[in-house]
Amino acid sequence: MDIQFTEEQELLRSSVQRLLRDQYDFDARRKIVATEEGFSRKHWTSFAELGLLAAPFSEDAGGLGGGLLSTMIVMQEFGRHLVVEPFMETVVLAGGLIENEGSPAQKGAFIPDLVSGKSIWALGWSEKGARYDVADVTTSARREGGGYVLNGEKTAVIGAPWAEFLIVSARTSGSRNDREGVSLFVVDRHAANLHLQSYKTIDGRRAAEVSLRDVHVGADRLLGREGEGVAALEACRDGAIAALCAEAVGAMAELNAATLEYSKTRKQFGATLGSFQVLQHRMVDMFIAHQEAISLMQHLNLSLAANGPGGSRLASGAKSKIGYAARFVADQAVQLHGGMGMSDELNIGHYFKRISAINIQFGDPAFHVLRYAQMDAAA
Repeated sequence: MDIQFTEEQELLRSSVQRLLRDQYDFDARRKIVATEEGFSRKHWTSFAELGLLAAPFSEDAGGLGGGLLSTMIVMQEFGRHLVVEPFMETVVLAGGLIENEGSPAQKGAFIPDLVSGKSIWALGWSEKGARYDVADVTTSARREGGGYVLNGEKTAVIGAPWAEFLIVSARTSGSRNDREGVSLFVVDRHAANLHLQSYKTIDGRRAAEVSLRDVHVGADRLLGREGEGVAALEACRDGAIAALCAEAVGAMAELNAATLEYSKTRKQFGATLGSFQVLQHRMVDMFIAHQEAISLMQHLNLSLAANGPGGSRLASGAKSKIGYAARFVADQAVQLHGGMGMSDELNIGHYFKRISAINIQFGDPAFHVLRYAQMDAAA
């Protein structure tokens, strides 16, 4: 499959490529990650000014109407440059939930600041022991007065240390693992009794363990209908998987290009690595894996954009297949570069770490193989 982009989509892609080529090379990225904050507000503002943060949203919501395909374009280029700024967390996850589940008042209050770069968001859905199950929620939300009181913990909330707002899943009724009874709430990250234990992830990002102890939120901060948060999170997960697959494809492209270039210059036993037939075969396998991943990624994004049947099943199939392919390419790139492949000074190891992180977000490949099989049997 090869998508024929429209003129607007080609313009978006070329604009992102130009910006990242000029301002976000590997050395610039290393300096950003090494700062105390861990990301660049200057670059975040540049993304907003270029329209990247507004691109996926509908025009009715104040965006540019690019939808999932614009996200795919942006994430693929971000994957090539290992961009750490929270586009995924703010635009794809939180922004998608606000646009799909928010009231007109909530969209009007939150989306303008989001697309302008003034506010950063994060999604807190995962809990200890939940194992990728969005319905496995013990965090509670009880009614009190004109609002709710939240108690519980969320784990591995990517981007939380940077965020002004969190979207948190909490149980308003039912028991743990019940699909019904989970609700979504917008919570100010600086709210009283909300505590973060921040840390740096293996791929250079920032995350936090979030603790909520009698955190009060108003009724106007309920996102969507009470008790129907699982379906919203599942739809959000499908879109997130499509974006992560695009990012992985971008990272694979750079790994292949870097490995091919290295094989042309690095000599062993008086000959370049690229002259050894067995290594040529490896690089051909890497190329094929990348091409297959591109087709799957495009097929998934087109299917979700068309809102066709079986989107969740296709998302699991793509997440598993692309996950295994990306890990294969990363493994081969590191091996072909030898010991220096994992050195901090070379970008290969950083791509390897990012792919490893992508593979466990919203379910690792093994989880999605099983999920795909279960949905296939139920069909």
